[in-house]
Amino acid sequence: MTALLRVDDLTRGFPVRRGLMDSLRGRPVRVVRALAGVTLSVNRGETLAVVGESGCGKSTLARALVRLIALDGGQIDYDGQDVRALSGEALRRYNRRVQMVFQDPYGSLNPRMTVGETLAEALRVHRMVPPDGVAARVAELLSLVRLPANAAGRMPHEFSGGQRQRIAIARSLSVEPELLIADEIVSALDVSVQAQILNLLLDMQERLGLAMLFVSHDLRVVRHLAHQVAVMYLGRVVENGPAERVFAAPRHPYTQALLRAAPTLVPGRRGTESALRGELPSPMQRVDGCPFHPRCPAAFDRCRAEMPRMHVANGHGAICHLLDEV
Repeated sequence: MTALLRVDDLTRGFPVRRGLMDSLRGRPVRVVRALAGVTLSVNRGETLAVVGESGCGKSTLARALVRLIALDGGQIDYDGQDVRALSGEALRRYNRRVQMVFQDPYGSLNPRMTVGETLAEALRVHRMVPPDGVAARVAELLSLVRLPANAAGRMPHEFSGGQRQRIAIARSLSVEPELLIADEIVSALDVSVQAQILNLLLDMQERLGLAMLFVSHDLRVVRHLAHQVAVMYLGRVVENGPAERVFAAPRHPYTQALLRAAPTLVPGRRGTESALRGELPSPMQRVDGCPFHPRCPAAFDRCRAEMPRMHVANGHGAICHLLDEV
């Protein structure tokens, strides 16, 4: 499978504003390390799910890929292009080819524009159809996401959360992207509505050949959708590989704990109680060695002193000292 998007060693830190006492005492500015060397790839026509707890850097990664956030270092390669070097018309073309759908369906639509105006604006800005074909294309897009044609004349507040997310997806698809980046797009929706949106995405992928980068903390959703999985912890990818291998035989203790903690649909069965101990450390806090060792039940002395390397077998990689023994 050909990689459409490759990212290598992405880094990004956010400085934290110092308080008065910190300034008077000359303390250095602290930095939240949101991305600490992320490397991954998205194949054409496939879905890569990026999973992890809140605060691990998933949304920062998604926003960096569409250049809403500047990076400190690393490389983004899209279909042979250096994305960080793009400007002008080349950047405009990239923004059309890579679209993002945001988590909040209530805040991502202009409340003063009808649905039809929202979709037509994207079509006109990118010159997707002749001016006399805009109305027909708007109707096609609404049909594509299973909304009635009369939705074009209504305002966003007249729709439910799931319907608004369909409108946001239609707006992204209006410019015929090759890659769709979805940032927790079902987390604010009811379970029944989540299933509708996920099935819609699967249908769109099959019909349009879309590649997707799907950001989520819900492993049940990821299992339903993903071809590949990348597990993030404190700004790093600690495990990645084909979804069936990651779910069947997770190699990193963090992934194993996430899967034990995931809710199950089997009646009478609960997630294992011994999932994760402690809270996610502050990204401002420096952790020597493996960043997961303060919470890892299998940690030993080497974990506290030395950063582990990536071990890859059959396309399934993980960063863990325990794998040195395998």
